[in-house]
Amino acid sequence: MGKAQHVKWTREHFLIALNLYCKLPFGKLHRSNPLIIDVAQRMGRTANSLSMKLCNFAALDPVQQARGIRGLPGVTRQDRLMWKEFHDNLVSLAPESEQILHDLFTDQSNTELDFLHRDRIRFEKKPSRVPIGATEVTVQTTARRGQQFFRQAVLNAYGVRCCISGIGVPDLLIASHIKPWRVCSDDRLNLRNGLCLSSIHDAAFDAGLVTLDEQMRLVLSRDLKSYLPHALLEQNFTAFEGKRIRLPEKLAEPDPDLLNYHRSIVFIGL
Repeated sequence: MGKAQHVKWTREHFLIALNLYCKLPFGKLHRSNPLIIDVAQRMGRTANSLSMKLCNFAALDPVQQARGIRGLPGVTRQDRLMWKEFHDNLVSLAPESEQILHDLFTDQSNTELDFLHRDRIRFEKKPSRVPIGATEVTVQTTARRGQQFFRQAVLNAYGVRCCISGIGVPDLLIASHIKPWRVCSDDRLNLRNGLCLSSIHDAAFDAGLVTLDEQMRLVLSRDLKSYLPHALLEQNFTAFEGKRIRLPEKLAEPDPDLLNYHRSIVFIGL
């Protein structure tokens, strides 16, 4: 394998790195991370090269900047341009980057890459229905890759824990849309339109039974409260009422305008 400085950073390499940055916590961007070593080898790069690029992106992450984390000082003009292009065009570039990363590991179209365990990449099979034709295959695959990116990135941004309850079982977690999927074509893959919620909290949020106030505190609707007293509801909802959610580690801090939409349009009311 060539040394990092002799291996050109292609557009595909940038998209892989940008995708990966969305799925790894800041403390896991080091060159000895087995996952980074594995991806870098498949890219034909050194782990040090990939790790340094990921740390460059940390310097461009507004959430990391707000936390006082500056990343590496060697951010290039190309880093800035690709960062901006990627985040300005997530609808198209998130699925593209997911596909490129996917193809490094497998040619099985119904297999997705799972980054939620963080020690190594795992594979999960997704059931697929019989498509009508080649066009439908492309549409289905692109949509699935985008959804996979969104879920993996949102859950990882929240430390793979429900931001309300702290539940940390990946199979019980949902990347919930703040502004519903059906009405947010421009924000479907916007990480700031996502919350990591357990399945029960996701169902309540989607139904408008709960929301978040301007200070990111949990608010219960009068409809949900009408079912009280109830032990399980008190354990899962009343116990967290008025408490601030766990905010994400990077990138995905909830957008105030999208939260306002949820409070105004989706939430049933006090």
